[in-house]
Amino acid sequence: MGSNIHSERLDLVPLVPGFLRAVLEHDLAEAERILGLSIPSELLDASHILSLRLRQLEADPVLQSWLLRAMVLRERRLMIGHIGFHTAPAPEYLHSLAPGAVEFGFTVYPAFRRQGYAREASKALMRWAHRGHGITRFVLTIRPDNIPSQTLAAGLGFVRIGSHVDEEDGPEDIFGLRLCNDNVA
Repeated sequence: MGSNIHSERLDLVPLVPGFLRAVLEHDLAEAERILGLSIPSELLDASHILSLRLRQLEADPVLQSWLLRAMVLRERRLMIGHIGFHTAPAPEYLHSLAPGAVEFGFTVYPAFRRQGYAREASKALMRWAHRGHGITRFVLTIRPDNIPSQTLAAGLGFVRIGSHVDEEDGPEDIFGLRLCNDNVA
């Protein structure tokens, strides 16, 4: 299992296969027991992403540290959202737009939005990848009507590098960020 990533207020905790299975079976009590934290029912709405990440982990357990993590409010041991990379670095699908990059995404549950958690978690995740694994390129895909996430991406230094139509989410803008030593997250 990958280790936790820490930021000022958050722990980013890897979502292990047993946890993912428990949530997909709607057994939040077991899921809470596995990670030792409180989990809001909103997580049940993420079954598509949870089942996708579980399949990835079952096929390649080495991916654990790169994939989905709980955003945990440390002082309350409460899951307030999730964040994670979609794959290991340098997947083929990003080669033409951002060679060597890794894509990530995040969700903050409604009661915890507009408090800086997505920014804090994104910076911590990118810092972990950059300092621990030498990753310098990151990608986000965001729906054009998701103004808060578009604003967050711009505030982190991401710039629009393309667009596509996602099978699940519809039209998305593709944003890229290239880190150098002067702009380490």
